[in-house]
Amino acid sequence: MFEQTFKNIDDILWKDAGCSTELDYAEQSSWILFLKWLDDYEKEKETKASLENKQFKPVLDKEYQWSSWAIIKTKDGKVDFNKILTGPDLKKFVDDKLFPYLSSFRNKAENFDTLEYKIGEIFSELKNKLQDGYTLRDVINEVDNLEFKSSEQKHELSALYEEKIKNMGNAGRNGGEYYTPRPLIKSIIKVIDPKVGETVYDGAVGSAGFLVEAFEHMSKSKSLTTSELKTLQTKTFYGAEKKTLAYIIGIMNMILHGIESPNIIHQNTLETNIQEIQNKDRVDIILANPPFGGKEKTNIQENFPIKTGETAYLFLQHFIKKLKVGGRCGVVIKNTFLSNTDNASIAVRKQLLEECNLFSVMDLPSGVFTGAGVKTVVLFFEKGKETKNIWFYQLKLERNLGKTNPLSEKDLQEFISLQSKFSETKYSWKLQIKDIDKSNYNLSVKNPNIIDTQDILKPEQILNSIEQLNLEESKIIKNLKEILKK
Repeated sequence: MFEQTFKNIDDILWKDAGCSTELDYAEQSSWILFLKWLDDYEKEKETKASLENKQFKPVLDKEYQWSSWAIIKTKDGKVDFNKILTGPDLKKFVDDKLFPYLSSFRNKAENFDTLEYKIGEIFSELKNKLQDGYTLRDVINEVDNLEFKSSEQKHELSALYEEKIKNMGNAGRNGGEYYTPRPLIKSIIKVIDPKVGETVYDGAVGSAGFLVEAFEHMSKSKSLTTSELKTLQTKTFYGAEKKTLAYIIGIMNMILHGIESPNIIHQNTLETNIQEIQNKDRVDIILANPPFGGKEKTNIQENFPIKTGETAYLFLQHFIKKLKVGGRCGVVIKNTFLSNTDNASIAVRKQLLEECNLFSVMDLPSGVFTGAGVKTVVLFFEKGKETKNIWFYQLKLERNLGKTNPLSEKDLQEFISLQSKFSETKYSWKLQIKDIDKSNYNLSVKNPNIIDTQDILKPEQILNSIEQLNLEESKIIKNLKEILKK
């Protein structure tokens, strides 16, 4: 039923002139889904308070609650079509009253961690793009069919929402930056293995894939006490996201996966001067796929000891500073980071090797990221120990990856198995840091077990080369003889 509802919503949005891409569909359905979730969440809290004979104060004023404007029902539970708004009246209410009211919460909230602040953040920069109030009414009617009450319902909705995020990535444009393939995320998390009680951080949250998968991993790692579950939901997962659309999608994704109060702030992580990061700000685990290829302004670069316009290298400096001693990190980065010869690349590599134990590097094939024609690697490191040697793994597949043939968990099973013991095979090997060139700290992924056949000449080519050398030698001798005669 829920799957059909999601399809119906997209079909309705497709008809509206204000929505033209998968990104628009995700954005517009997300804010409506959020308000329906909030209504179910508040009802659940109200029921619990009533059973405990406690007072309950809803977050939203009566006029702006879902049951007062979106779907108004009679006492017998039927929709009261005489009272619900539709068409121009509905659009006017949403644009002129609902959004301004909800956006005002950002200024009213006591701190970043409150639900009120997140409501204010979501609605202060987001806007209703639906141009037709009748289309908006149809979407609201469909969303009202969804319920966020049982764990089974939330699980199904979270799976459908993940599919929507995946479609955003496949749609191209900038949608891909919000989606990291889930099999890759799960494999990174298995290696880093976050434990209940550790704090997990992503400074480039996107759709919050790393945080929700870490939550799944940690919640299934053992039988949780009530206290441990509350810790997981409220004091474990942290992050920041620069873009409004990604921010709301990330929050919605975490909520649907059971993290009811996501500790995500809406800001550019790189605006923080890393010298100001104190012990209280540090975390145990960092999992991230920061944007790469971006060019940060000079004022942003001033927040970092190693100045560079490359966004990913600034994030890497931030992550090293943000980790506690003994903290672990799994981060996706362009493979050129390992070999670039510019001063910033060399300096960041030097810092990474001297301040952290870079214990593993996974080299990924092209096509892992749909629509992004770049090769990437995953860096796994622990802060507080210098690197002595690195275990490299080259992921070799017998097929080309793409939209219709994405990366799967099966593709990464060998990596997980070999990495646990740092096993050496045809496509995995160790690099001793004492053997690298300290003038450039080059860590190029060059498999010593594979001879580059392009560099090996065939016997016929060797003979031709000898023959050519003999001809050139004969010419030189002939010319010398002519000179001597003169």
